[in-house]
Amino acid sequence: MSEWTDIIDDVIDHVNLLKELGHRTAEVDAAVIAAWSAPAKRTARAPARQDSGGPASLPRQGYGEQAASAAVGSPKIADAQPEIIDPSAPALSPEERRRALAEIAERVDVCDNCPLRQNRNKSVPGQGNPDSPDVMFIGEAPGADEDLQGLAFVGAAGQLLTKMIAAMGYSRDEIFIANICKCRPPNNRTPQSDERQKCLPFLREQIRIIRPKTIVLLGGTAIRGLLDTQVGVTRLQGQWTQYDGIPVMPTYHPAYVLRFESQGDSKGLKAAKMQVWNALKLVLAYLGKSVPAPKAST
Repeated sequence: MSEWTDIIDDVIDHVNLLKELGHRTAEVDAAVIAAWSAPAKRTARAPARQDSGGPASLPRQGYGEQAASAAVGSPKIADAQPEIIDPSAPALSPEERRRALAEIAERVDVCDNCPLRQNRNKSVPGQGNPDSPDVMFIGEAPGADEDLQGLAFVGAAGQLLTKMIAAMGYSRDEIFIANICKCRPPNNRTPQSDERQKCLPFLREQIRIIRPKTIVLLGGTAIRGLLDTQVGVTRLQGQWTQYDGIPVMPTYHPAYVLRFESQGDSKGLKAAKMQVWNALKLVLAYLGKSVPAPKAST
């Protein structure tokens, strides 16, 4: 799969959301159009594999005026990722998990399986609660701030994610945050398919060790990477699926939400935030937790 496939998928997702918001036009920079003058080689896309539903234990639930079915159109878990988590295996102690994650972080730091290591400052293995947290958030790849600090989601998108986590009633220390790729791509571009594939074994190991109760996938790259599907985020947003028996909720990446703010599109910003929050409320419902009351401003 080429980098163009990822870019095209992101454009489709964005246009579909604009359509849902009632927009009928979209501005495109003239330089972008000029860059398309050379036709790209067309690549056939395999249809996404489907199953009859998401995790069997997940009830169908609704929110607001829209119903979020438990797993309509959910991608089937990739056959190439068998037995990552063995339910019969004894769980590691918290200290054993920390040591195992630290060992993975050491391997990530010296990994040279793809070119991303050549341009980054620090690797970003992920951080948070390793002891079966209620939620594990998985994003795309580190940005500039993350690359400098070696921590996941600490830039502008990370600040929005922190607010989302707090709105769910958690602190960042109570959940776990990671990315599909552990190193920053040049100029914050979308990680290429081969880069994702080289880095995914680290993430799969982390999931096996951490054993989160649920996973929230943030954005199309995280969805394509972990679920091995070509179904875009717009279609899967708010729809339950699973990864090796763990309930998975796909939704938009915080950086995508912030684009509306930078463009001064208050209507789009409100709608995108609402869609993400609706998805997170479904996660809380699955975990048996009520939506926390908003904190009074001081």
